Amino acid sequence: MADRRQVLRIGAAAAAAPALAGTVSAPAWAGSGRKATPLVVGHRGASGYRPEHTLASYELAARMGADYMEPDLVITKDGVLVCRHEPEIGGTTDVASRPEFAGRKRTVSLDGVSVTGWFTHDFTLAELKTLRATERIPAIRQQNTLYDGRFEVPTFQEVLDLRKRLSKELDRDLGVFPETKHPTYFQRLGLPLEKPLVRTLRRNGLDRRGAKVFVQSFEAANLRELADVHRVEVPLVFLTGAAGGPFGDPRSYADYLTPVGLKELNDFVDGLGPEKSQIIPRKADGTLGTPTSLVRDAHRAGLKVMPYTFRAENSFLPAELRVGTDPSAYGKAIDEQITFLRTGIDGLFTDNPDVGVLARTLV
Repeated sequence: MADRRQVLRIGAAAAAAPALAGTVSAPAWAGSGRKATPLVVGHRGASGYRPEHTLASYELAARMGADYMEPDLVITKDGVLVCRHEPEIGGTTDVASRPEFAGRKRTVSLDGVSVTGWFTHDFTLAELKTLRATERIPAIRQQNTLYDGRFEVPTFQEVLDLRKRLSKELDRDLGVFPETKHPTYFQRLGLPLEKPLVRTLRRNGLDRRGAKVFVQSFEAANLRELADVHRVEVPLVFLTGAAGGPFGDPRSYADYLTPVGLKELNDFVDGLGPEKSQIIPRKADGTLGTPTSLVRDAHRAGLKVMPYTFRAENSFLPAELRVGTDPSAYGKAIDEQITFLRTGIDGLFTDNPDVGVLARTLV
């Protein structure tokens, strides 16, 4: 597998993005001899403006200039990959108001945590398609509730079809950045995510070098399987949290981010997706502190770095960048993203792709 570690490839240079203020050509990271433009990844689409993981959210992200759309992947009872942030869908669909599914509510152990609700693996795709998406955090994003009940739960294939259509319409090669959610949990249910993911990418001609695809996961074992067993050709990204570690893994995320751990990761992944506080931690008063060495250390190990998640609302911003006292009001989100981009990161995940597209032109 050493040959696929040589360089992080995400395809040939794309044509210019839509004619929006501050929009630049989509970057390629393909060894052009100059520093590549940081990627803007539409986190769950443009989830700051539409309910997350809907085709409407993904499409808006693309039209705002995002280089990649990011679908989180879970699976149905009949083995179809669908896009939800978690297997539990009580907080992102109208299932709780549907009397015909009241009996499906139950409690499961999800990676060692007791979770009560409705789960995708208890529904066929046909049943899921009768549900409608709702805003996950309505107290913060009340404007998104305007779209509650309007959109279906999309399949991964539908996202790839949307990518193909919009790439042609917008005249630029849009990328997808799927995340396998709780892969060990689904494997233990007999519904592994890996095979249908690889099969879907190959069916669509996207498991190849140069394809605008990344695959990401919080579980190192999942990524190693994709690399060593399934022999995927697209880049792999290891997601890390500020605390804890991958489920069932004796090592913590902090262990993986040591120089030795980063060198090991380079054997089977191409990049890191750290929680943004691992790049610039916050001080006790909630303001931004001093950047860590993670970006430098990862680059020395041959890994790209794309932190998550950048959002515009005060409740998600460091204290010095909040405006007013309303937690749902917008603060100085552009300033935050500029600050992080100046650390040398290679891209970022944002719920507000238009902000990311503008911020990277101002660095």
